[in-house]
Amino acid sequence: MNTRSKYLVPLLFLGIFMISCDDFVEDVEVVSPTAEESGEVFEPLQFVTGVYGRHTDFAYGFSFLGITEIISDNGDKGSSPTDTGNDKNLLDGLTHTTSSVSIRAMWTQWYKTIGRASLAIEYTETFEMSDEALRARLIAECKFLRALNYFWLVRSFGDIPLQHLDIINRVSTTEVYEYIEQDLLEAIDALPQKSEYEISDLGRVTRGAAQSLLAKVYLYQEKWQDAADMATTVINSGQYDLASDFATIWRASGENGIESIFELQARGEIIAHGIQQYSTSQGAKGTSGWGWGFNTPSEDLLNAFNAAGDDIRRDATIIFAGETLFDGREVSASVENPRYNEKAYSSANAGNGDGDKNIRILRFAEVLLIQAEALNELNQSSAAINALNRVRTRVNLPDITTTDQESLRELIWNERRLELAMEHDRWFDLIRTGQASSVMTAHGKPFITGKHELFPIPNDQLIQTPDMSQNPGW
Repeated sequence: MNTRSKYLVPLLFLGIFMISCDDFVEDVEVVSPTAEESGEVFEPLQFVTGVYGRHTDFAYGFSFLGITEIISDNGDKGSSPTDTGNDKNLLDGLTHTTSSVSIRAMWTQWYKTIGRASLAIEYTETFEMSDEALRARLIAECKFLRALNYFWLVRSFGDIPLQHLDIINRVSTTEVYEYIEQDLLEAIDALPQKSEYEISDLGRVTRGAAQSLLAKVYLYQEKWQDAADMATTVINSGQYDLASDFATIWRASGENGIESIFELQARGEIIAHGIQQYSTSQGAKGTSGWGWGFNTPSEDLLNAFNAAGDDIRRDATIIFAGETLFDGREVSASVENPRYNEKAYSSANAGNGDGDKNIRILRFAEVLLIQAEALNELNQSSAAINALNRVRTRVNLPDITTTDQESLRELIWNERRLELAMEHDRWFDLIRTGQASSVMTAHGKPFITGKHELFPIPNDQLIQTPDMSQNPGW
């Protein structure tokens, strides 16, 4: 593992937060900013670090897999046929319900993180401190993290409650996106560039992270000019570049590297938990295995790599039964499944519950593809292929030459699939591009137009807040 900031180790906030375990929309009571037993006053830095710490929860090691990749054409449930993974079999078959535990877990997790971010902002705004630049930066970090979690919520559930208003009434998707944009624009103004941070702050939110997320937010809304402009700003900042070797991005040596824009940080040491079970849940199962075997790359994804002649990304994304990995680990030909997710593999920490694997959330290659897609939609296809081919050149694929907008659109979408496979965006790419119905139907999955574009509001939430409306079709 790379050296990480001591401040980004998830802290135990004893005496700070009392969180009701029964509430899915965060119900937080601030007990005191002071630890009464020790007399210690908690600094804003500790509060902000607690927001980062929420992203190490077990939900990211299991439930997150179900609603991002297993549900899509990229991933299968995996594991043993009899092991449902609670509801991963339902997500894989597109037969999930309002009671599916993975959906409920992520709804809960994202709102709890938003609640903690909002509390940290409020506390930091009023805390007596002499360093106003640090105050502004810490608030900006929380605004990014709040925006990120709202983004995950809105693309999953559509109209949702904005927590600062109330926890019952859902507001329009447009209003949620406006709130996200406001948080990110304000964060950009106060955040340092990646190169301006001290090494001890490795992994904290940067200006480039806020700009990249904003470009993605614009992309999802089809604000093509805004998306192109923001992506271009990141590309021209000089802070990032493509890693020379695609395969190394997901190894310990590649964490927080030149291509990294934002990663969920892990450590893997008790009591400062890493991202719990992320590598274990996706590790090979059975003979010579080290994990549970879930979220296995699908045969369709393998075929997509092969059809494109994309050996480099295929072999860096998929662990094959019977292969020897880069670190010398031999994977038996007798493991339970024929393929596993190599992007989740941890060489040093395979099988450990407290995973040391950073989850890559934003990286430079995606920003290039955002720029390419946006420029193509703006009828600037000649410029779009420059960004697209930059991604392809890294993995020794020939340049795309067509400037036909419709053809290029399909090529860019396919490039996103191959470049970002198993990185938790595929399902939402299918939805936002309008491909979900045809793709899932072709795989024999019962996609219902007007229903499956959104996840259902969890039934437990509706029981607690019966005035909250359900999504269509559910």
